[in-house]
Amino acid sequence: MVYTERNTWVGLIVTAVMIPSYVIVILQRAGGGPLAAVDWFPIMLWTIGISIVVSILWGMFAGARDPKGATATDVRDRDIDRMGGRVEHSFLVIAGLGVIVLCAIGADAFWIANAMFFGFAVSAFIGGIARIIAYRRGLV
Repeated sequence: MVYTERNTWVGLIVTAVMIPSYVIVILQRAGGGPLAAVDWFPIMLWTIGISIVVSILWGMFAGARDPKGATATDVRDRDIDRMGGRVEHSFLVIAGLGVIVLCAIGADAFWIANAMFFGFAVSAFIGGIARIIAYRRGLV
């Protein structure tokens, strides 16, 4: 498994752990009350920050373990990354449209911010899945 594929797996795992964790914390803080009343901003920042730190630490660890592999990419890696980016952008556009609709109807900031947050998370997750499939089955 090449370095970039390992990093893709880490991104998928981090997303799969952090997003449900965020939802659980928000639901617990709401305590059966309205979700929009929760002080969501610090929780979201912590979720994003922890995700970034874990990804960076993993990259440093994997890079130290295999210094040559950490900097070596070939045409296939770049093509897979480009294809995964296109998939991510597609889902991010959908999330952006959802945010525009929420703004147009005057939704609370909680719903607008969470729509974008989940849009980023889903786009990263789906893009990662597309990359893993491409690494396993190849680009067609």
